[in-house]
This record gives sequence, structure tokens and C-alpha cells, in this order.
Amino acid sequence: MRTALRTAVTGAVAAATVLVAGPAQATPPGPGVTARTISQKTVGDTDYILREITIPPGQATGWHYHDGPLYAFTQQGTLSHHDSTCASDGVYPQGSFIQEPAGPGNVHIGRNLGDTAVVLDVLYVLPHGAPFSQDAPNPGCPFQ
Repeated sequence: MRTALRTAVTGAVAAATVLVAGPAQATPPGPGVTARTISQKTVGDTDYILREITIPPGQATGWHYHDGPLYAFTQQGTLSHHDSTCASDGVYPQGSFIQEPAGPGNVHIGRNLGDTAVVLDVLYVLPHGAPFSQDAPNPGCPFQ
């Protein structure tokens, strides 16, 4: 069932084309945040990579941005998403789709404020050879 859902999500996306203030330091993901690559394909100068990301309760992705758009589906839990103004720019419960635009002007963090792990299926659409994300400093938010 999960394989069929992943295939459907990937097909739909492909058819449609997803600290506390102080010294500026990149904020790494919290303990226990894991990622597993499910599939990867390069077409021309673009990498399409499908990964499963798991964020344990109370943890976060760390502040970051992507060099290409990102599309995700919340398999389990609820992801709280915040932008560089410290404002929530989305809460994504199980069954939700998420889209993140590319570029350093789109710094954000994903947080698991719940008591169950957040599991995301994430499609990265990146320039060939680009990293999954670029670390960014906390923009002055009272959380990380």
C-alpha cells in the first residue's frame, strides 16, 4: 500500500512538473532525524530524488533552504513549518501535501511538536549534483 501511495505521489508531482538569537550559526537537524533514499533519477541537468524523512517527537530539521523546489506528503504525524520571520507558514497533518520553493530567500524549519514521529515522503527537484539542502543560521527565532 505504501509503495502504491509513493508511486502515486511521485507520479502526481512529476506530472504537475516540492535558536535563540545569537551568533549566526547553521542549525543542524535534531537528534534522530533520519532520511532514506527511495529512488533517484537524473533527467538532463535535473536530479529527481524521492526520500523518506523521519522526524522524532520534539525534534526539527534545522534551519535550511533548497536549491530546487521540494514536494512532500505527510505519511504520519503533523509537521509544523516556520519561515524566516519566525511565523508559522503551515501545519501539515497526516495526508497533507507540502511545497517548498527554492533559494536562499526561502529559509525555513520543519518541527515536530507532537508526540508521534513525523514521516514525510519528499521529492527533491534539484540542479544535478546539488545537496538536498543548504544549512542556514537561525534568523533570530526563539526556537530551533
